Amino acid sequence: MSIAGAKVALQGENAVPSQRAGAFRAAVRLVNSFLLALLTIIVTEWLARGTLIDVSDYLLSPARPGMVAVLALFLLFVAADALVGRAYQSALILVPLAILPAFLSMQKQQYLSDPLYPSDMLFGRQIGELVPVMFAARPFASIGLVLGTLAALGLLGYLLVLGRRHFPQLSASSKLLRLIVSLPLIGGFLSLMDPNSFSYIRDRLNIVPMMWDQQENYRHNGFLLAFAFNVPMANVQAPGGYGPDVIADIAPERLPATFFGGRNADVIMVMSESLWDPTRLNNAALSPDPMPTIRANSSGNLFSPEFGGMTANVEFEALTGFSNAFLPYGSIPYQQYVRRPLPSLATFFASKGYTTRAFHPFQSWFWNRANVYQSLGFQSFMSEENMPVMDKRGLFTSDDALTKEIIRSADQTKEPFFFFAVTLQGHGPYEKNRYAKNTIDVQSTSLAPENRDSLATYAQGVREADSSLKALMDWAKKRRRETIIVLFGDHLPPLGNVYTDTGYMPDVVATRKASVGVMKREHETPLVVWSSKRGVQKDLGSVSPSQLPYYVVRLAGYRHAFYTGVLGRLHERYAVVDRHQLIERNDRPHPDWATSGAPIDPLIRDYRFLQHDQMFGEGFGTERFFPEQAERVDAPAS
Repeated sequence: MSIAGAKVALQGENAVPSQRAGAFRAAVRLVNSFLLALLTIIVTEWLARGTLIDVSDYLLSPARPGMVAVLALFLLFVAADALVGRAYQSALILVPLAILPAFLSMQKQQYLSDPLYPSDMLFGRQIGELVPVMFAARPFASIGLVLGTLAALGLLGYLLVLGRRHFPQLSASSKLLRLIVSLPLIGGFLSLMDPNSFSYIRDRLNIVPMMWDQQENYRHNGFLLAFAFNVPMANVQAPGGYGPDVIADIAPERLPATFFGGRNADVIMVMSESLWDPTRLNNAALSPDPMPTIRANSSGNLFSPEFGGMTANVEFEALTGFSNAFLPYGSIPYQQYVRRPLPSLATFFASKGYTTRAFHPFQSWFWNRANVYQSLGFQSFMSEENMPVMDKRGLFTSDDALTKEIIRSADQTKEPFFFFAVTLQGHGPYEKNRYAKNTIDVQSTSLAPENRDSLATYAQGVREADSSLKALMDWAKKRRRETIIVLFGDHLPPLGNVYTDTGYMPDVVATRKASVGVMKREHETPLVVWSSKRGVQKDLGSVSPSQLPYYVVRLAGYRHAFYTGVLGRLHERYAVVDRHQLIERNDRPHPDWATSGAPIDPLIRDYRFLQHDQMFGEGFGTERFFPEQAERVDAPAS
């Protein structure tokens, strides 16, 4: 055999062991990357929670998605290493990106109780104001933190340079295989991270986006998954052209606010949980009418931007006059954006010498209401924690009990008052045996027995909400001082197959884009605007919750640059401002108005400018449009 032939034969004999060694090294690298991902998740959760007590349960419990988070981070390591060409190199970037937000979340919770949200990055001024407080409270720790941060950045830079020299280089075939396997899995995982849509796979993985309770959202899903759920809500950009000049060009109320002194009328707004007119259903007869008082005093309908839930978004519009249409789809202002004092009906009426109070017979953390109500200027919040023990209907506090508490509180208040109440009894699910006796008979040949029972339970709750309104109105009629009552439903109830069985809707949830008729059918809830001295305000039509402050302030006899000025002009043309559709007073629709590229009506443009100015901007229009807010905005800096 020739020398060349001997070399070829020897190479063939060594090929298999060499391939085995290469495969073993690749497997070791993957195992190390997995262990690194596991360690990163442990450290991240430890920092975010402030304790290791719950971390083991998060990782090991079959009902928690801890290991899913580990696998997701592992896939990111695998793909990123392939892109940079060396094993473990990407960890020098990804690990700090995971750990640093968790550390900041721990620091934030020491001062503000909430975890870190991506949208916190929108509030640079507030973070800047917090830094001196942190330094004053813990100066040595703060100095150590700054020095530690600089040292960590220096060390990271050194390790990046060192890693390029010493971390194992990946072969072309190894990089290709990593990308082929990891990228589709990462893409599939990202598709599960839309909190506004149901995912069977996500449900099986025990990932539950609890956007209504961010504390539980972060506890159950872990810091990184919960943080990711909130990322889409952080993208709030200033409208094109926003600045002091455009705010200065917006016209306020036609008549000066001082021209109208108001009548010192008391105001009670009641947002009734899931209140809707069930007699609208096709192929179902309800007897007797479950809402005779509401029907007799109907002012029109509320066009809810939500369906079956997301109560806080309707509440946000009704109290501020601002619109969810200008915020990212799926966002919840109460959770993501209320980080500083905002103008509201509470601040307006407080400036007129009113007592302002919010009521909700549930725990104050729900939808972050305790913090939000403070930011909106309410002087007090009566929640389950500080209310007297109240009677329940089913699982929830009864509307009757809440109404009695409102009346009791009103009778003890000498000054004019603005009360805002959120009921609870109408909350789903509508199980068959919630009430010992249902007084509403449901006749339907199209409903399955279980769905007929669900509808009967729901209708009984509507009847009791109606009776509570009657009791409130009867009490108001006997009072010397004028009392304004505004009642509305926050959204249609989650009745599931009741809608499809009766043919009312093609699906168990409402559509987001459709004709005006369909949208009204699937989003309208009852609306009552009533005065003990002036009676029912009729023929208001179908209006967005953001229009309610206009009616309330105007009916109380006041004028205001924003509530009756800007909203008043808007009200003359538009009844509904929805993110997918504007609806004019004559029902003329403007679908996809925000994305079509067509010129935006100056009324809508100015409305959006002022909302952004107050929520995220520099407050250029505060003194002109919200003079009662100016002192509250300046207070933290004093």
